[in-house]
Parts: sequence; C-alpha cells; structure tokens
Amino acid sequence: MDAEDALTPATGVDRGGARAVLIGWIIAAIVLTLAMAEPILALRFVDPDDAMRLVEVRDWLGGQSWWDVAQHRLNRGDFPMHWSRLVDLPIAGVLWLAGPLGEAAATRIALVVVPLLALLAAMALIHRIALRLAGGEIARYAVLLAPLSAPLVYQLRPMRIDHHGWQIVLALAAVAPLVGRMTWRAGALAGLALAGLLTVSLEGMPIAATIAGVAALHWAWQPAGRDRLIGLVWSLFLGAAMLHGATRGPGSLLPSCDAMAPAWLATLGVAAGATTLATMAGRQSVIVRFVALAAAGAAAAATLAASAPACLAGPFAALPPIVRDLWYVNVTEGRPLWEQTPSWAVMTVGLPIVGLVGCWRGWQRTSGEARPRWATMAALVAAALGVAIFVNRAGATANALAVPGAAALFHALLVRARAVPRPGRRVAATLAAMLVASPGQAAALGVMIADAAMPGATGDIPVQGLRNAGMRPCDRVGDVRVIGRLPAGIVFAPLDITPDILATTHHRAVAGGYHRAPAALATVLTGFSASPDAARAIVLASGADYIAACPGLNETDLYRDRYPHGLWARLARGERFDWLAPIATGTPAMAWRVIRPLPSPTRRP
Repeated sequence: MDAEDALTPATGVDRGGARAVLIGWIIAAIVLTLAMAEPILALRFVDPDDAMRLVEVRDWLGGQSWWDVAQHRLNRGDFPMHWSRLVDLPIAGVLWLAGPLGEAAATRIALVVVPLLALLAAMALIHRIALRLAGGEIARYAVLLAPLSAPLVYQLRPMRIDHHGWQIVLALAAVAPLVGRMTWRAGALAGLALAGLLTVSLEGMPIAATIAGVAALHWAWQPAGRDRLIGLVWSLFLGAAMLHGATRGPGSLLPSCDAMAPAWLATLGVAAGATTLATMAGRQSVIVRFVALAAAGAAAAATLAASAPACLAGPFAALPPIVRDLWYVNVTEGRPLWEQTPSWAVMTVGLPIVGLVGCWRGWQRTSGEARPRWATMAALVAAALGVAIFVNRAGATANALAVPGAAALFHALLVRARAVPRPGRRVAATLAAMLVASPGQAAALGVMIADAAMPGATGDIPVQGLRNAGMRPCDRVGDVRVIGRLPAGIVFAPLDITPDILATTHHRAVAGGYHRAPAALATVLTGFSASPDAARAIVLASGADYIAACPGLNETDLYRDRYPHGLWARLARGERFDWLAPIATGTPAMAWRVIRPLPSPTRRP
C-alpha cells in the first residue's frame, strides 16, 4: 500500500487493531508506572486536585451523601465544591475492590489503575478515529504516537486521578461518531459524550461547543447530515438534564455558573430546538443555512443572558482582589499559552500543528466520503488548538485530536524514509520522521539541553537564599505530612498543600484552592501576607490550632516576595512571635502551635 492509498479507509475494519491498542497500552502503562514509581510509593500527588479528589471519594465511601460534594473538613464544615460525582465512580470502584488489601495498598492501586484505564480508553478512541479516517495501518501508528504526547500523557499518567483525563476521553468519544456515518445514532452518541463532558466539568464547555459547532457547520456544507446534527443536539440536552438530576439531586434546581444548572440546561434546550428549526433550511443555499445556524446560536446565547446574566462574566468575576491576584492568576492551567513556559508552549502546540498538516494532506489526497471526514477532523483540531492557546488546560485534548493527522503524516514520512537507499541516511530519515510527527519530544530535548547549559536559570537564587538563612526548602509538598503526628486540629496552611494535609493526615484545615469559598481563600491569603499583628487576629478567627507551611514552594515564595513584611516572610526569616510556639518537624516543613488564649498584642522590645 503506498502513502496515498493508505489515507483512504477501505473497509473501516482493523482486524489486529484491538491487539495493537492493547499491546501499545501495556507498553505505555509499564513505562509510565515505572517512571512514576517513586511518587506512587511515597504517595506524592501530581497536583493538589488529585489529593482533593481522593479525599472527596473517601468522604463519599465514608458516608457523605452522593449529592453532597462539599468539603466538610475545610472552613469549619462550610466549604462548598462544584465537582461531579461521575469522576468519583471509577476511583471508588477500585478502592472498594482493592479494599481487602488495606487502605494504603488500595489507594495506590486506584491511583495507578484509574488514570491508566482512562489512557486505554483514549488510545482505543484515537485508534477508532484514525481507522475511520485512514484505515488500519495509520490507526496503528496513531496508537504508537499517542503516548508520546507530553500534554496528553501528563493528564493520563499514574497518580493523575482528577477529572482532566476523563474530559479527554469524553471529547474523543464525541468526535469518533462524527468521522463515521452521518446517522442519527452517530449524532446521539456524540451528544451523550458531550453531556458527560459537561457534567464532569463545565470548563469543558469551549471544547464541547467546538465539537457541536463543527458538526453544525458540516451540516451547513452537507445538508445530508441533518439527522446526525439533530441527534447530537437533542441527546446533548436530554443527556445533560438526566445526568444533572442524577448527580445533583435536591440541589439540581440551584443556580450556578461553574457547573451544570437550570440556566445552562435551558440554553442547551433552546439550542436544540433552534438548531432543529434551522435544519429546515436544508434545501436553501449554503448562505441561508449559515444564517439559520447563526440565529440558533444567537437564541441560545440570549437564553443564557436572560436566565443567568452573571454567568456571562465567568465564575471567577466576583473573586476578592487578593484571591484573584495571589491565587487565580497563578493557576497556570487556566491561563493562556503565552503565559506558560516556552518548553510547555511548544509541546502544547507542536503536535496539533503537525496534526493539522496531516489532516490537510489527507483532505487533499482523498476523495469520496473520506474527504469531508478529513475536513471535519482538520476543523476540530484547528478549533481545539485555538481554545488551547487561550486556556492551557485544553492543550491535552487538542493533542489527542491531533494524533490521527500526525499519524497519517508520520506514515507518509516513513514511506519516504524507507525509499532512501543508504542505510545510515535511512535511519536518520526515520528518526527525523519520528521527531516531526511527535514534536513534543524534540521540545523536551531542547529544554534539557538548555537547562544543562544554563543551570543558574532554574531558580537556584531563591533556594540559596533560604539556605543562607539556615533553612532548607521543601523538596515536595509531602514534607508537611509530619504534622500528622500532632493531635487532630485545624491547620492554617497555604492553599496548595492543604489537599495533601487532608489526604494524608487526620487534620482539618481552613481552605484549599477552590473558588466557591472565596472568603475562606481570602482568609488564608490575607493571613500569610498581613503583618503579624493583623495575622494573629485572622488566625484566631479561623479557629486554627496550628500553622504549617513549606518554604521554597511557589505559593510560599509568592507570599515572601510580594509581602516581605508579612507574617510568612518574617516566619521564613526565622522571626518568632509570642503567640506561636515552634514545632520541630524533622523536615524542611515549618509548623507552629497557636497559643490559646492569645497573649496581649503588646510589642516586644
């Protein structure tokens, strides 16, 4: 089969495909598990959200209501959350099955198995999409390339149990039917996957809107796809409504801008009805069809504006200034690409750009039903890349969608490499093909070379400053777990280490980095940045029994640098205060017992 023929899916069947996916997944799973062996054994979480997800699941298994996702170990029990129980299901299932092995073993098994199952689902769906686009050979190359994407693997590696991996899987599950037959069933499957995506997290709305929008534009060009579009919009609306009721229960009628709520369901319902009306223009010109779709979109937007005008500003618009400045703008996953490190930016956009080239080549060199499928895939990759440029967390989904196009280009480059007569040049051409089709690896190599050449640019100065002051920086968040040996109490701790404290100790805390409790977040941020006298009143009002923190981590460095005369900066310099009794931790983490009753605020001489 030559490179051009390989782009056309002759049968849509790959008899060895399941075996290829399974073998590729086993190899990837072994490599990733070995690479993550130390964090798995030490229970070192990839992200604070992974620790909080584990806490949420344990609370549910421990008797907290399915419909109650609030975190009752924070802020004296008053800490609302917007997370979805759908993501808790596989974690809870593995914890329950592995329960007889003991909590420690069951926890580590769940932290390994759940994200690797999501990786298996993603690889199978990528294979399915590539198969429908270009046939079995290129689909198997797609399986090979998928685990080589750094943004994709970051969200699907062991220890990464938060919702991002399942968002990728559900986005792929929505796209797979859209590159198949234009039937109502295909649309319904895509819509149900999008309903699951939005139920897992409303932050998936840009990607969901992108996928639904591309399906609508496909109908505008090819009115024969009407049934598929109608199946998508109605299954999206009805599926979202059913999942919302099932996961929110008595709270399903409460307003919300950061999770599925009545206003969002009304918007989806109006979009479904208006889109159905728009498809009645199927016999009109393409311009009329575009206008009809635009009117449907305007009707949906107007519904949201009328039913929940506050949501137009986004769920973070009302954050107190200190929460926005010290926390929100420093959550890198929600920031645009130009605020990321150069290496991560290149790794995020590299594969989608290559995938776009592969999709364009596939569209150019095929005919018949394969041609519009490649056009649809190109539109999806381009739109997902556009979302990722403005919101970094969407980069993993853009990478996943780009793999089939990259695999097609990789195949074409390999065909040319095999034709090189001289062995040395043939090997070099093959390696070049691999790097072109997986540019993230080239970016990572460049970063390692740059870091080796300029070791002083890696943040050594702040760390050295800590050491000169007689302090060791925390190597990891887990250094603070030593406070678990103290009697149970409330810990006044930085936002990023609080989830780890909840997951690994018996303590409670004041706040974590979750925006539905802005007053609690402001309490922590203000407490660490305020003067010691002002901080004392804040800590007392929080009910805290201890203060604990890790020097050298991003959050505590931010307190120190922004507020050099604040409580944390002065504690980090070794100053003592008569209302705090230092606790020997034996690790770089620092802890103090809050003395009660507090002494009078007279100044020390």
